[in-house]
This record gives sequence, structure tokens and C-alpha cells, in this order.
Amino acid sequence: MNAVVQGPMWMVLLVPVLVGVLAVAGVAFARLLDARADGRGISGAVLAAPLAESGRLLLQQRRAVVASDRLLARTGVVLVPVAAVLAALVVPLGDRTASDLSIGIVWFNAMEVVTWAALWMAGWGSNSVWGLVGGYRFVVQGLSYELPHMFALITVATGAGSLRVSDAVAAQESLWFVVWMPVAFVAFLLSALALSFSGPFDTATGRDIVGGVLAEYSGVDRLLLVVGRWLMLSAAAAMSVPLFLGGGAGPLLPGWLWTLVKAAAVLGLLVWARSRTATLRMDRFAEFGWLVLIPLTLLQALVVAVIVVWRGAPMSGGM
Repeated sequence: MNAVVQGPMWMVLLVPVLVGVLAVAGVAFARLLDARADGRGISGAVLAAPLAESGRLLLQQRRAVVASDRLLARTGVVLVPVAAVLAALVVPLGDRTASDLSIGIVWFNAMEVVTWAALWMAGWGSNSVWGLVGGYRFVVQGLSYELPHMFALITVATGAGSLRVSDAVAAQESLWFVVWMPVAFVAFLLSALALSFSGPFDTATGRDIVGGVLAEYSGVDRLLLVVGRWLMLSAAAAMSVPLFLGGGAGPLLPGWLWTLVKAAAVLGLLVWARSRTATLRMDRFAEFGWLVLIPLTLLQALVVAVIVVWRGAPMSGGM
């Protein structure tokens, strides 16, 4: 496995393009699953529907709510896709990365927290009871998944002996982290669905509150929120590759292509889970997060810490 190093500056421009392509593929796959579930045939129109919907929203007039805080609302709307792209900057593409930060794992988590603030700002700024309820629902959801999410990231950092994403990739030369950190991997995937407010964790945009955060948004504003949701899901799927799946490691294919293949596979799994599970009630998810996920991820972190201390070094040399 080649060591991951800082790539050229043009990779900063390449990252949003690749994450965008993953997001479009994810949306198309979701529409395909929906069409099959409804008994409809799979056609070009079904796969092109996301692009048609995007074009419609671009042409649609923005809806204005009386006494809404437009600055706060539009700042929140814009921050959702921006946070997703910034989070993806630390994801290595094979043996190159756009930003090899010494605290790359923390950076990813920080951008996810920015989404908290952004969605709450979008809900509050719309001056709508539905948007406000949706924003607060997302905050409550965040409080339920954030600790397991952080413990999963801490487990990876403990195994790698570093907060640098490239070091996490190097530590998996002999054994991928998903093999001996399965609980952390599952917790990370669940948090990926939750942080992108996707099913079954989509109560922030639930039908019972008329769309919640999305209720009062139309046109470009609505498009940015929807695109941001898919970009964040795609960024989280891509981040799982260097954290748990050995980065660009694999036979025959170049490292950058293996990274994309693995990211697409994880995204496909998340989209399938998103399309095949019913929305989970907020209180049930909070109960599951605090009573099940947190103890399991803590136990996983403890096991990894004991192994690392017993060996006297991070896992770069294998178990």
C-alpha cells in the first residue's frame, strides 16, 4: 500500500465534483429502488428525474414568509452543502489527498456539527412553526447519535495512533479496521444516515410536520438543502473508506479507483437502507442511541484501547 501524501492544489476543485457525482448516482439509485417498489418499469425518465427536479427548482420562485430572518435562513441553507464539501476534503483519493490535516478526523466531525447549526438556522430563520420543530428535532437527533459517532471516530484514531486520516489508512496495511472494529463501523454508518437527515432518521423533514425544515423553502433554497443532504451522505460514505475499509488498497485497480468503488458500494448500502426502512420515532431513536449505541461503542473503544496498550503501538503492523 502506497503512503497517502498531500496532493496538488487542483484536487481541492476535484473533490466537490466527485462528491457531486456520487450524490447524483445515489439519488438515481434511490429513484430506481422506489420505482421497483412501486411496480413501475425502470426507464431513462426515472433515472433522469433528479436532474429534471433540479431544473424545476432552479426556475421556481423563492417563497417568502412574513417576518422571516432571511440572512439567518439563507446562511443555514448554504452551509449544508458547503459543510459536506469541506468534510470531504480530508478523504484521500488513493494515495493522494486534497488536505492532509493533522486533525483530519476531528475536521470531519466538526463539519458534521456545522450541519447541526445550519439546519437549525434554516428552521429558525424561516419563521415557521414547522421549520422550527424540524430544526429542533434535528438537534435532538444529533444529541442521540453524536456520542456514538464520536466514539467510533475515537476508536479509529486509537487504532491508528493519530488523528490524521492518512495515518488511519496506513494503519490498515495488514488488516482493515472494519474487521476488528465492526461496532464502530456500524455506528458510523448509522450516524451517516442521521447526519444527512435521511431515512429512517428523517423526522426533521417528516410529513407529520409538513416537511419540517423544508416546509417553507422553494426554488434554489430548497434545492440547496436537498443537495446538501445527499452531499453529506456521499461524503460520509467516502469517509468510511479510509477509516474502515483500507482506503485505496485492493488488487489490480489503481488506488483512486478502489476508493471510488468502495465509496459507491457503501453509498449504495446506505441508500438501500434509507429506502427500505420506515421513519423511526424521535423518542425511540433517542432511547436506542443512549441505551444501546453508546454502551456498545464505548465497549468497542475499550477493546481497541486494550489491544493497542497490550501491543505497545498502533495497529500499523497488524494484529
